[in-house]
Amino acid sequence: MSGNHYKGHEVSCCIKYFIFGFNILFWLLGMALVGIGLWAWSEKGVLSNISSITDLGGLDPVWLFMVVGGVMFILGFAGCIGALRENTFLLKFFSVFLGIIFFLELTTGVLAFVFKDWIKDQLNLFINNNIRAYRDDIDLQNLIDFTQEYWECCGAFGADDWNLNIYFNCTDGNPSREKCGVPFSCCTKDPAEDVINTQCGYDIRAKSDSEQKDYINVKGCVPQFEKWLQDNLTLVAGIFIGVALLQIFGICLAQNLVSDIEAVRASWVPPPLSMRRLPPHSSKKASAYYS
Repeated sequence: MSGNHYKGHEVSCCIKYFIFGFNILFWLLGMALVGIGLWAWSEKGVLSNISSITDLGGLDPVWLFMVVGGVMFILGFAGCIGALRENTFLLKFFSVFLGIIFFLELTTGVLAFVFKDWIKDQLNLFINNNIRAYRDDIDLQNLIDFTQEYWECCGAFGADDWNLNIYFNCTDGNPSREKCGVPFSCCTKDPAEDVINTQCGYDIRAKSDSEQKDYINVKGCVPQFEKWLQDNLTLVAGIFIGVALLQIFGICLAQNLVSDIEAVRASWVPPPLSMRRLPPHSSKKASAYYS
């Protein structure tokens, strides 16, 4: 008989395989998001011209898929392989990485609450930068249209913010047919219309303010977002608390598994010499050495 001897300690199979199962799903989802991001960049020709990644003046939504997918992939890999192979380094990396994400989320939430006006200014700046790049990227264009339709808003603080875009501004030298207009996503929806009228915003800002209200949503997206946040504060807080508890739970499980693995290793006792299997040619030397 040969083998390792332990003094009563063992690794919890429930914790081990729960971490493994949860993280393999996380890992696969991260791979899927990265794959979607790479496919989107391939369709837009970004992969054949890497320098074009930084050419867009606004936000490329593909970055969201790449960053979120990359973080999920790294976390899922560390948790999955660390649990399966009982690798304490990967499990500790998983715990620390998850802890850093939790700390960043907590810090962001506190700063957003304390510096509300600064956050509002930064959000206004962010939206206006993306308005300038509206026609430069189809993914960004779809994201802006979705946002304006969902929150029934137009521009950061109003329809006139679309003056920042070269296609929609009202300057005399603008040859665009969309001059003094807004995207169709700013238009109020007519329930009787089955087909979207993509030209509904043409020349709309040439009309008076009272007339604009009959055709487009005149409220800005920043005030509408604030209103949505106030109306859904309980839901948003519940989601943040739920995510935070899951992260804390994951850290605790990983640390518990690390403690089990280290306890098992610490309790390891080498078997007696008489129970070891030695090669025939070394048995005489071993006997002479231990006699």
